[in-house]
Amino acid sequence: VQLQASGGGLVQAGGSLRLSCAASGSIFRTSVMGWYRQAPGKQRDLVAAIRVNGSAVYVTSVKGRFTIARDNAKNTVYLQIDSLKPEDTAVYYCNTIPLRPMYWGQGTQVTVSS
Repeated sequence: VQLQASGGGLVQAGGSLRLSCAASGSIFRTSVMGWYRQAPGKQRDLVAAIRVNGSAVYVTSVKGRFTIARDNAKNTVYLQIDSLKPEDTAVYYCNTIPLRPMYWGQGTQVTVSS
């Protein structure tokens, strides 16, 4: 089973994107879900997480700009990214927390031009 992220693209600094990630119900219903990103030459890091009840946490660098949400009826987790910066350029992935390597999909590329 892989979690497929979508919604990335090329945007100018200051722009916005909304990423989506669909999961199977068996994975989604009881899992804390997270968005991760991997910039070129860097490790893959968690940037936002959301519990089943909707409470969310963020790393400091994205607070106030990223919003994670989930639709439990659609088994989908979203990442709204506003005020994009060039340093947000990365491939974005979703996975559970704790992550399951078998769930990694191809991710979705976000490229921010200055």
